Amino acid sequence: MVILVLNCGSSSIKYQVIDIEAGSNKLLAKGLVERIGLAESDLTHKPVGKERFEIHHQPIPDHTTGIRLVLEALTDPKHGVIASLSEVKAVGHRVAHGGEFFSQSCLVNEEVKEKIRKLFEIAPLHNPANLEGILSIEKVLPGVPQVAVFDTSFHQTIPAVNYMYALPYEYYEKYRVRKYGFHGTSHKYVAAKGAEVAGLDLAHSKIITCHIGNGASVTAVLNGKSFDTSMGFSPVDGLVMGTRCGEVDPSAITYIGEKEGMSYEQVNAMMNKKSGVQGLSGLSSDMRDIDDAYHAGNQRAILARDIYDNRIKKFIGQYAAEMGGLDLIVFTGGVGENSDEMRESVCQGLEFLGVEFDQEANKGARGVDKLLTKPSSRVKVAMIATDEELMIATDTYNLVK
Repeated sequence: MVILVLNCGSSSIKYQVIDIEAGSNKLLAKGLVERIGLAESDLTHKPVGKERFEIHHQPIPDHTTGIRLVLEALTDPKHGVIASLSEVKAVGHRVAHGGEFFSQSCLVNEEVKEKIRKLFEIAPLHNPANLEGILSIEKVLPGVPQVAVFDTSFHQTIPAVNYMYALPYEYYEKYRVRKYGFHGTSHKYVAAKGAEVAGLDLAHSKIITCHIGNGASVTAVLNGKSFDTSMGFSPVDGLVMGTRCGEVDPSAITYIGEKEGMSYEQVNAMMNKKSGVQGLSGLSSDMRDIDDAYHAGNQRAILARDIYDNRIKKFIGQYAAEMGGLDLIVFTGGVGENSDEMRESVCQGLEFLGVEFDQEANKGARGVDKLLTKPSSRVKVAMIATDEELMIATDTYNLVK
C-alpha cells in the first residue's frame, strides 16, 4: 500500500512516500520544504534510486503552496516516484493538538476536521497547517482515505501531578485546561531507538528526549512512557523556540498587553509568532541565521542563542530530578540532529549527572544515530534521527488496510 505522509511544522513540511505492508516497508521518496513564510524558501526532494531534486531561494508563502510543490515533485517524469497520484492509497497527517478529543490516531471525517479546527486557538501555528494539508489532499486526491496522527497521544500517560495546573479546578472541569504536550510521535520513536543504540531496556529506563527544531520540546520518558514534557496546554510553553516565547511569567504577558492596549488575539500572536529567537534577535526565526550572526559577533544573536541553549539544559536537570536519575539524553529534530554546537553547549556542565561528553564524536555529526559520550560515561548522550513519518505511515496502514 503506497502511503503519503505529510508532517507540517510551523515553518516546514516533511514528507515521505512509503510502500508499506505488514512487517515491512519500502521508502520511495522523502523530502523537506523549509523556511515557509520567509523570503528564501527551499525544497529538497530525495527519490530513492534517482538524483535528488532541489528548489532554492523561491518564496513559499504558505503550506498550501509547499504541498503543491511536493505533489509536483512526486509525479514528475524525471525525479518522481509514482506515475500518477492515483497510486497513493492513503495519506497520513501529523496533527499537533488533539486536546482530550483524541487519545489515538483516527480516520479523518467531518467530525474530526471540525475538532481539529476547534483547537486552532490552542495550537495556532500547527493545527491550521495540519488541516490545510488535509483539505488540500481532499481536492487533489478525492476519496483517498486520510488518517490523523496526533502529537498529544504519547503524552496521555503523564500523571495528573505533572499535567495539572495550579489554577481553579473548575477550569479543568469546564474547559479541560491542562498540560497536553506535543511532538509525541517523535519523542516515542527516538526514546525507543535511543534505548536500542545505548543498549538500554526501554521498559526499565530513565530517558530525556530533546526534540529541538523551530518548535521544540523536552520529554521525560520513564520506563518507556511519557512522564512529563515541556510543552503544555499549547505548544507555546517550555523551551525558547523559533517564534514562540516558551516559559514566561504570565504577569509579564498581561502587563505588556495592558500597556500596549492589545486584544487577546494580538497577545496570542505576540507569544506565538513574534517571540522566541525571532523576538530576541530581531533577525530571524531560523537557528542557522542566528548561528551565522552569533559567529559574526551580533550581541542580540549571542543572547538569543545562549538563552535557547540554557533553557534546554534547565529542563534536563528538572526531569532528571523528577525521575530520580537518568540513563540517557537524546537529541533529535532539525536543530538537534544538525547543530553540534547546540549539543555541546547543552551538555557542558552536566558532568555532575554522570555525562562524559565526547567532543570529537559530536563534532560535525549530522542526522545519524550515534552515541556522543565516552564509553565510560554513566549517562549516555545520543543523537537519533527522528522518523515520525514511519510511525505515522504505520498507524495509517493499520487503520486503512
